[in-house]
Amino acid sequence: MDKFAEKYVNSFMSELIARNPGEKEFHQAVGEVVNSVAPYIVQNPQLMDLKIMERMVEPERIIIFRVPWMDDNGRIQINRGYRVQMNSAIGPYKGGIRFHSSVNLSILKFLAFEQTFKNSLTTLPMGGGKGGSDFSPRGKSDAEVMRFCQSFMTELQRHIGQDTDIPAGDIGVGGREVGFLYGQYKRLRNEFTGTLTGKGMSWGGSRLRPEATGYGACYFAQEMLATRGKSFEGQTVVISGAGNVAQFAAKKAMSLGAKVVTLSDSNGYIYDPEGFNEEKWEYIAHLKNVLRGRIKEYVNEYPTAKYFPDERPWGVPCDIAMPCATQNELEAEDAKKLVANGCYCVCEGANMPTTPEAIEIIRGNGLLYSPGKASNAGGVATSGLEMSQNSMRLHWTAEEVDKNLHTIMKDIHESCARYGTEEDGTINYVKGANLAGFIKVADAMCGQGLV
Repeated sequence: MDKFAEKYVNSFMSELIARNPGEKEFHQAVGEVVNSVAPYIVQNPQLMDLKIMERMVEPERIIIFRVPWMDDNGRIQINRGYRVQMNSAIGPYKGGIRFHSSVNLSILKFLAFEQTFKNSLTTLPMGGGKGGSDFSPRGKSDAEVMRFCQSFMTELQRHIGQDTDIPAGDIGVGGREVGFLYGQYKRLRNEFTGTLTGKGMSWGGSRLRPEATGYGACYFAQEMLATRGKSFEGQTVVISGAGNVAQFAAKKAMSLGAKVVTLSDSNGYIYDPEGFNEEKWEYIAHLKNVLRGRIKEYVNEYPTAKYFPDERPWGVPCDIAMPCATQNELEAEDAKKLVANGCYCVCEGANMPTTPEAIEIIRGNGLLYSPGKASNAGGVATSGLEMSQNSMRLHWTAEEVDKNLHTIMKDIHESCARYGTEEDGTINYVKGANLAGFIKVADAMCGQGLV
């Protein structure tokens, strides 16, 4: 980076931090993108004159609202709801809803900002948004979750619509929650439209939507591995998380010939040295999706496995690591362990799961590394395919959806390679993803005037 671009980055980030104090996740997400696109911006001074990047980091709209609900004991509870409508330059706002105790404005702004570039990479006409609440579904009854979702949607429904903002699921918001949210939306608006994605198969959902993010991450990893003449066949894979993304990344990696040996949740991780098989995978899916249990229960069923409380799986020797849990879960010390144990590929399935310090170690040691905005775009891509099916009143087969998903992930990899290939022939996927996503959104913003 030349001195002018470096000066631009330092000035931009200083102003951003001063304007958005205390929002460390948002600062981190913006910093990664600005460092990648600064040389392009200074080479195209009209982007500075029009303050495109300054406008990109300022949400078009932020909605914050009270969510009152009643628990099973008749006590009134209060949570806070959010919707960050970040950028609509290339389409209506699109992004998930997250229910988790950690949710705050910084996290949702970072997610909405990342979503803008991720959606741009899919080539589908979708802008960026994100929403959620500090409500946690864990330990709540179905009736409590329903009452909360209905209260949340009672306010949110006035700000969304199939041509305005199309939410989906995220951490803490699965099929049950999407169902409750959509039911209340339909009740209040008296319309049956594709305003939410991740819906049930019998009422407008798309095949493979639960599988899409995990499958897509593996399709992207396949393309990365191919640049080094490798594949999943015979490789040991370490995965974090145990939700939809982790489960289906594990399933797809297994089907491609890999040996998957770990999964985790917020309390610890399991290590099965024999690797998971179809029977073990079905047990995990039932445990997490139906029983809503904890991953440690796996070792009761399969005692050859081990459970490591309050630890992450990154010390387990592997060829491929796939962080699929949450933001900043893979830190510098974890990255050093991966390098020392022979890992050569890190493919993100979650949103920003790797810290900047860890990324520097991973890339500095020559490992393949993909940012989540590229490799976990399969979920929102399939949400876009669900929107298309809803608009056309069609229902595609699993094979049709999978084919489209696979094509989109290959196209995203191609875009990353086009903008991220260095002089020595290696691909800087961070630079490639950020530039490819940025240029499309920037061009649209330039064409639409000062709005």
